Amino acid sequence: MDVEYINYDEGNSLLDWLELVNAIESGHQMPKAQVQDTFIYREEDTLLSRSAWIDGLGLAVKSATIFPKNSMHSIPKVNGAVSLFSDKTGVLEAILDFHLVTKWKTAGDSITAALRLARPDSKNILIVGAGTVGQSLFDSYSAAFPKANFLVWNRTHERALYMVKNKSNAVAVENLEAGVKSADIITCATMSKQPIIKGEWLIPGQHLDLIGAYRPDMREVDDSALCRSTKFVDSYDTTLDHIGELKIPLKNNVISRADILADFYGLGNFIRRSNDEITFFKNGGGAHLDLIVAKYILTAWEKNKYPKS
Repeated sequence: MDVEYINYDEGNSLLDWLELVNAIESGHQMPKAQVQDTFIYREEDTLLSRSAWIDGLGLAVKSATIFPKNSMHSIPKVNGAVSLFSDKTGVLEAILDFHLVTKWKTAGDSITAALRLARPDSKNILIVGAGTVGQSLFDSYSAAFPKANFLVWNRTHERALYMVKNKSNAVAVENLEAGVKSADIITCATMSKQPIIKGEWLIPGQHLDLIGAYRPDMREVDDSALCRSTKFVDSYDTTLDHIGELKIPLKNNVISRADILADFYGLGNFIRRSNDEITFFKNGGGAHLDLIVAKYILTAWEKNKYPKS
């Protein structure tokens, strides 16, 4: 049996953000995934290997290298590959471009939560971080909230200006506090180790979508923001004990595990209780999401390559 190789450009053209949300929701109605994460560090560099098995769906292994200094040499900071295996036989079904799976998994994860937790009338969305993920967030949130306008903030303002170039519904902002105070949704994708979003800036009714902190020593919001918000995660297993955004305040007894109301295996509990509630979502990823998204991509690929007559 030939193994499909799905490259970025060909795969990317076949996908739809809202269809992906449906796939993510359906994947979490299946038996809970078995997952295993392994991290190896060398100073700022990281090797991350994630594997998952969902009974009835399949198996996936994603290996990623994260080298922050690559940007100094015009090389992507994150590289890797995703292997997808048959649930029935264990046979390798496909190798998928890492950046394709990561783009759709990361941003799809966020809008799956935002469509349930953010106010439906949200019109102003602040993207914090103008890197590759920031662009994906612009694409996904544009599909989820098609009438929205966007603000973009980046530590280097020139990069924010570059991101909004030729976008009629997006502007770059230099004052992060002012941007936060004017937003209905704040989606944050940075490499920050110290909180850059302060709870005192938040206003009633906002939704916080936090993506960037992926290591135990990284955070994007402070304790005040956590305490002011109703908290959700995509996966208890891959966030609480692994990611500084929650691991640090849990260790310091700022919050308790009971304060995290649900993960995606309890999507029925992803409910905004009032227009004034501030909701918090930690997008931690996880190999089970890579598996669900890779399977969605393979299905779209096969429908296009082998259309029914």
